[in-house]
Amino acid sequence: MGETEGPGFGEVLRGHRRAARMTLEQLAEVSGVSARTLSDMERGRSKGPQARSVTALADALKLDDGGRERLIELARDGRLRDHWARRSGLCELPRTVEDFTGRGEELIWLSELVYAESSPGVGVVGLVTGSAGLGKTTFAVRAAHSVRPSFPDGVLFLDLFGMSQQPLAAEEALRLLLRALGVADQHVPGDPRERSSLYRSLLRDRRVLVVLDNAASEGQVRPLLPGGGASRTLITTRRLLAGLEGVRRLVLGPLPLPESTELLTGILGERAARDEESTLGRLAELCGGLPLALRIIGNRLLSRPGWDAAELAARLADEERRLHQFKAGDLKIANAFGMSYEQLADSTRRVFRNLAAVPGRDLDVALTAVAGGIPIGDAWDALDDLVDLGLLQDGGAGRYRFHDLVRLFARDRLHEEETPAGQRVLTDRVMSWLLRTATMAGRWFEPGYGRPDRPDPDLAVLTSAEEADGWLRVNVDNWLGALRIAASSGSHRLVLDCAESMHWFSDRWAHSPHWREVFARGAEAAGALGDPAQQATQLNYLAWVHSVPPGDPQAVLRYAAEALELATGAGATAQIAWSHEYTAEALLLLGRHAGAIESSSRAAELFRTIGDIDSYVQSNAAIAKCLFEEGRYAEACERYLGLLAVLDDPESGMTPSVVVHSRPLALLRIGSCLRHLGRRADAISALSEGIDLVDGLGASDYRQADALETLASLLADEGRTDESRRAYLRAAQVFESIGDTTASSRCQALATTAA
Repeated sequence: MGETEGPGFGEVLRGHRRAARMTLEQLAEVSGVSARTLSDMERGRSKGPQARSVTALADALKLDDGGRERLIELARDGRLRDHWARRSGLCELPRTVEDFTGRGEELIWLSELVYAESSPGVGVVGLVTGSAGLGKTTFAVRAAHSVRPSFPDGVLFLDLFGMSQQPLAAEEALRLLLRALGVADQHVPGDPRERSSLYRSLLRDRRVLVVLDNAASEGQVRPLLPGGGASRTLITTRRLLAGLEGVRRLVLGPLPLPESTELLTGILGERAARDEESTLGRLAELCGGLPLALRIIGNRLLSRPGWDAAELAARLADEERRLHQFKAGDLKIANAFGMSYEQLADSTRRVFRNLAAVPGRDLDVALTAVAGGIPIGDAWDALDDLVDLGLLQDGGAGRYRFHDLVRLFARDRLHEEETPAGQRVLTDRVMSWLLRTATMAGRWFEPGYGRPDRPDPDLAVLTSAEEADGWLRVNVDNWLGALRIAASSGSHRLVLDCAESMHWFSDRWAHSPHWREVFARGAEAAGALGDPAQQATQLNYLAWVHSVPPGDPQAVLRYAAEALELATGAGATAQIAWSHEYTAEALLLLGRHAGAIESSSRAAELFRTIGDIDSYVQSNAAIAKCLFEEGRYAEACERYLGLLAVLDDPESGMTPSVVVHSRPLALLRIGSCLRHLGRRADAISALSEGIDLVDGLGASDYRQADALETLASLLADEGRTDESRRAYLRAAQVFESIGDTTASSRCQALATTAA
């Protein structure tokens, strides 16, 4: 029989602590050694702690000379056994960077991973995913160094070369890891399954952290996962590795701008003091939160002391040159993206390149299919592959987007790998599809159109007004970008059709900042087509845009005057009338009530002459508004009630969709009049009905916000405090959504007062 081994360091330490009648927490407080570290020592996870920790414990326990010497000797023996247990220098953890910045929550995640409980036979595995340039390896190395004291049996690091043409085979990775764990070459099993089994058994009996960097696939890492015990495994990969079960996942994203600026400042060191803080912030912003991009820019400035940071920021601001500025020595951002690009199948590479032709910041599967020239099913597969490699970001709700620098890389690949003629065909295809779909969507809201009788099978499928509304809002950057492309390429008919189709929809989204450009381009297209009547129409739409609060009456007058001149020359009576109506709106904003009434009356007469009952009612509503603004509330109320009677008359000849949108506005105006006439209960009733109808239309704007604030005030006067507070809060929300922060704050304060 061999000699029986005596108690180890942990067992002896526990005995001394109990003899001293101290808890772990009490010993930790007296010795200065953390309770968690003490727990690792007593449980045998730390067999050979450092001498200074052992001395502190001996002092805290007040050991005699013999007890002190024995504890120190056991710790020394434990350190020697750990030193000889594995072969020095194999799978050694790389050095960390001194200027590591941020990732506080992510480091906490890893710390929790170290002490996480697991089910029997299930090893604890952390998986860090993210696209190229996000610093996954840097993070993993820094995190591993920070928790190294918790792994007395070692921290191993192995690059799996997942993005290379020949990733490290699992059996070769096992051989390297077994050697690092002290297994001699001649004792490494030849059979891959036996290697994996031996590896798991060694990890089960030790406390080791294994960092597997740059993994290629589930099949590569599965044989390297622990089967249980105190060891931990941390994997980094560009791929999602969605097939791995039972792993704890961490998606690494771009650094926030403050941390990006801090990292860039840390890289620059003393050099940072020479540059304006705003310039460094701009450089950090242009790096898009990618640590690799920040390091490249920082290194470029450090290696060229004479360079001006502001000049470099100006170069980066130029999209045509930006991607090529991200290179410093052997660091090049395009190379990092290129490694992911090379992993794609040829067909998916083509889709990736073509998506650079999408003008907006995000896209969906339908637009992917158009850009790729592929069926929807193939588009889904391509999107999955691009997300899996981090070349696209999955934004949820079926939307995808590029990181800014990845988008520039895709565009670079498109220019390099596609002929100029092919690029023009692609741009025209995407632009045409977007504008035709936007035009179709806009016409859902136009009287006389609505649901298409024969929808174009090549366009996006929109089966309701709600879907059309959602498509236009979500895709506004795309179809507006396509409008710019069409305008610059001379596709005037596409531009005009799209702008004209937005007239009715724009009233549902009155505070959108896009309408000025849409209708300005519509007017330019009509002018280029030699169509003065349509040009006048678009100019009148521009006048309306500038009348939306806070309003610019001088701009309204200018556009209305231009429209009037063109419409008069073309004999376009309807547009002559609308020019007068928008002139009235401007005069009302300027407080010139008499002139406003005169212009609206002229418009109403013209609309009556041509039999346009819809517009005639709107002009009469404008006259009532002028009366209201003059303080003639009884006259205004009488006129509004008359208009409501017309709206409620099925024989009026009005377009049903116009009635649906006009009736709630009439009720809101009637409610305001009744308030000033002292008929509080009737005012509350009218306002409540009108607000409910507006809610049903989904057309929140300044009119609804004003009505909600008025209703809240009336409810407060009636002592209906809870209802008043809710109305003020809703008013605050609507004001906030349309950008009126002053009114929003006012309503928030009034809601608090009402409570």
